[in-house]
Amino acid sequence: MEIKRILGPALAVVLLIGIGAATYTSYQKNHALEAARQVSAAVVEVKGMIGSEKESYFSDPRVIAVLASKGLRVKVEKTGSREIISRDFNTYDFAFPAGAPAALALQNKAKAKQVYPTFFTPMAIASWVQLLPTLEKEGIVKKINDAYYIVDMKKLLSLSEKGTRWRELKDNTAYATGKSILISSTDVRKSNSAAMYLSLASYVSNDNNVVDDNEQLNKVLPFVSSLFLRQGLQEASSAGPFEDYTTMGMGKAPLVMIYESQFLEYQSKRPKPNADMVLLYPQPTIYTKHIVVPFNENGRRLGEVLATDPELQKLAAEYGYRTATPEHFAAFLKSKNLQAPNSLVDVIDPPSFEILERMIQNIEKKFQQ
Repeated sequence: MEIKRILGPALAVVLLIGIGAATYTSYQKNHALEAARQVSAAVVEVKGMIGSEKESYFSDPRVIAVLASKGLRVKVEKTGSREIISRDFNTYDFAFPAGAPAALALQNKAKAKQVYPTFFTPMAIASWVQLLPTLEKEGIVKKINDAYYIVDMKKLLSLSEKGTRWRELKDNTAYATGKSILISSTDVRKSNSAAMYLSLASYVSNDNNVVDDNEQLNKVLPFVSSLFLRQGLQEASSAGPFEDYTTMGMGKAPLVMIYESQFLEYQSKRPKPNADMVLLYPQPTIYTKHIVVPFNENGRRLGEVLATDPELQKLAAEYGYRTATPEHFAAFLKSKNLQAPNSLVDVIDPPSFEILERMIQNIEKKFQQ
């Protein structure tokens, strides 16, 4: 009887503790679920079109996490930077093309009040160490402070325009083929990297002046058109010719016009940089700016975050991009044992959007003839 008197209250206490614990656990779970729902509700999905060269950046879990902390979940669709201009914007929040001319055209079409420059990269030519002695003997390439520069861009372009073959170059034993000397590029009608190549080639062929009127345009058009017409099939995305370069080697792609960032990103992700690959910097060269063009408030939020957040800017440098903070780019190169000029002095601007469009339209007509 005594035992029952003792156990009864004790069991009641245990029961009350159990009920309390269950209630507390249920409360905690419900609170966590509610918090998760609130966080989920606070995160806005932002959909946009981007150049293919930025796909890996947006796929980075660290980039995704930073954007989520800002209330943004970004869904991207790869589209040629110039091709974006012709697309319907109604189902998108932003576009993120490569190149200021494409961004300006998009801004005008979308009537965007503001655009957001984020990071930039120079145009360069991906090539092979085996070709350096031949190109140096021709006076086309010169090594300056651990980087290789195309010091006679006009001569290289002239060899291409004339249809000179590699085996015709003096003392060329490394690549004595019957192939014409060509700089492979993307389709100038669809891709910014090709439009930047056109901008650079037109400047060189216009006596080192930006083409700024129809008279100059007509003068350089036969020369620059041949640089694209001689190539044959060209892809719409900058990823295409660069993939040929990395997978098929010198036989398929001895000279390829690319973004510096593509080369540096590729080399940085290898266990060890490919010592046979080399980047040649044209003198002059031209920068490609990556600019967010918002179509609505959500796109504006994304543009502002990408342009101003220190962590996102630092992560961009890890993909080979240059930013307003040069220290990030220098730290990236050092950590990956890569070489690139800290700064480039001989940099030109592209022609106006109108002039560039006229050149491209005239080349397109020649493709159709």
